[in-house]
Amino acid sequence: MSGAVRRKPRAYHPDRVRDALLAQVEFVRLAAHELDAAQRAKASGLPGWDVRTLIAHIAGQTDALPRKLAEPAPSATRPEVDLNRWVVSNSSVADELDEATRRDAGAREDQAAALDAAAEELEAVIETGIREDLLLPGRFGAMRALDFTVTRVVELVVHGDDLTRATGRPVRLDRQALAITVRVLADALAAKAPGSSTELRVPPFAAVQCLAGPRHTRGTPPNVVETDPVTWMRLATGRLAWRTATATGRLRASGERAGALAGELPVLS
Repeated sequence: MSGAVRRKPRAYHPDRVRDALLAQVEFVRLAAHELDAAQRAKASGLPGWDVRTLIAHIAGQTDALPRKLAEPAPSATRPEVDLNRWVVSNSSVADELDEATRRDAGAREDQAAALDAAAEELEAVIETGIREDLLLPGRFGAMRALDFTVTRVVELVVHGDDLTRATGRPVRLDRQALAITVRVLADALAAKAPGSSTELRVPPFAAVQCLAGPRHTRGTPPNVVETDPVTWMRLATGRLAWRTATATGRLRASGERAGALAGELPVLS
């Protein structure tokens, strides 16, 4: 596309990805054990799911890396899916994920215990999961093990925040895990709506240019959208509406093109 900004994919350090994922799993796991029966029965904010079903989904996402590592290696010799494609492709398997999650929720009485078991399995294989030279099979094609592990960070952060919103009990978000999530979602937006007419700023973690239009080269961009990390994550995943974010002052958009960014959201749903 004319005017698109081309850049190398962002690199994620394996050690930081490992530490961020393990920390976020622990925060979510501890939070799940603190919920009483009434809190587990609350609506999760996700269509048709209560909090108990949400915890079942988190357990399944935590256990995904051990399960992928146990599957036969893909026939591909190079990655077929990167992080950007993973983000924008998830909506195509939403029904499949919903069905699997409901099945898992019905199969176990204690979802917090299932999350404990998944966390143990993850910790046992995490060093393999952060390899850059290993390919894992996936719904959309072969993916680097490190990239797939990055997607687990995103899942745990997003759903940890879902738990916070559903129960009113804050789930701690690991700083590095939140930074990774913000960057993955910002990069996916830039890939989905390439260009350089508008700058998205999510201090202190990310700044990307996007949207086709007059190219900005020097000084302050004419179109700027700025927000905080949690607000950006909620916007990018469809948990928060653009209008609500701007009305509450959590998102600031300036310039004629900045509002067009709303039409590109969410990027992960």
